Amino acid sequence: MNQKQNESQKLLLMKNKIFIILFLIFCLGFLLLKNNILNREIPIARYDQDLFLKVDKIRDIKVKRKHVEMPESVRAVYMSSWIGGSKKLRSKLIDFIDSSRINAVVLDIKDYSGLIAFPIDNSLINEYDTDGKRIPDIENLIKELHDRDIYIIGRLTTFQDPLLAKVKPEFAFKRKDNGKIWKDRKGLAFIDPQKKDAWNYYAVIAEESYKIGFDEINFDYIRYPSDGNIANLDTALNGNTKMEAMKEFYIFLDERLRTQGIPISADLFGFTASLDNGLSIGQNLNDALQHFDVIAPMVYPSHYPKKYLGFSNSAEHPYEVVYHEMNLARKKAIALGLPKSSLRTWIQDFDLGASYGLKEVQDQIKASYNAGVPSYMVWDPNNRYTKSAYYTDFSSEWENTH
Repeated sequence: MNQKQNESQKLLLMKNKIFIILFLIFCLGFLLLKNNILNREIPIARYDQDLFLKVDKIRDIKVKRKHVEMPESVRAVYMSSWIGGSKKLRSKLIDFIDSSRINAVVLDIKDYSGLIAFPIDNSLINEYDTDGKRIPDIENLIKELHDRDIYIIGRLTTFQDPLLAKVKPEFAFKRKDNGKIWKDRKGLAFIDPQKKDAWNYYAVIAEESYKIGFDEINFDYIRYPSDGNIANLDTALNGNTKMEAMKEFYIFLDERLRTQGIPISADLFGFTASLDNGLSIGQNLNDALQHFDVIAPMVYPSHYPKKYLGFSNSAEHPYEVVYHEMNLARKKAIALGLPKSSLRTWIQDFDLGASYGLKEVQDQIKASYNAGVPSYMVWDPNNRYTKSAYYTDFSSEWENTH
């Protein structure tokens, strides 16, 4: 009798153990399933424009990017999309930025080729097929820069756009003699600044880039062509002027992008500081200052002609040239009631007309500060900078002179 009771008790214990094991397996499976559901990414297909925007708002909540606030003194160097697309090459430049006084980077969104440097999932971009994978891990690059508190300025080459001209030839300038697409001396096509469908395309690129994590959108080549057979260029102005056409585009960007809180800047020829006639390319500093957060005159000393300011070679006088031009630009900004942050100086760190090293680079930085503009961006197309020039703090010098 006792033996039967013992066997029954053992059987009951075994059943209880099996039940407990099955219950634990069920609980573990439920937890894993729940975790998978909560962390699953919402699939984003290629929708039509209206539907895409609705779904994209859901995605924004999921992958919202932080933005670095614009520093009071922006000190940036240029990083091409080719360097940005190489983890090895970009890491060296990022380490230099992080260790120096530089606190920002100008990174290509779209360069002279017209190719967008990274994939963008937007119906218009998909239709035009103008995005590439030069920087395939753009979100990782942006995160790395932001983790080091580096402000990211996205450079968007605008009307110099041979790829868009190929995709949408009706947007491009035509030749007067045969009606074919006009090209500059480098063989590059330009988009007519009066084509409003092109305006929308550039605005979409800006919006999507900001959404990815770029902190500011910088518009370069925001002008009419300056070289090539200009006499054979059909501008089709129809009574309008180049400056009026460009001003309309400035206003469009202002109303489309700044109203969304997207900081925008524009690169202008350095001569716009001293000349108000449009320079035959439609650029006017006063017009631009009123519609962008920042205007960056390209006051590269090597780009000024012989005898300018009485110098036989302007490239050999970087301080004098930069100070003269930025002082004029600052006076125009003051007359419009704009703060010092409305201007940023493009300086050069490349050899042209003279050899540029520590002294020449720092002379330009000092000139910008002394002209009342404590922000600058440095251009070298090869991204090979005179690193020793960027470890000195010039802020006290600016404070002492203003």
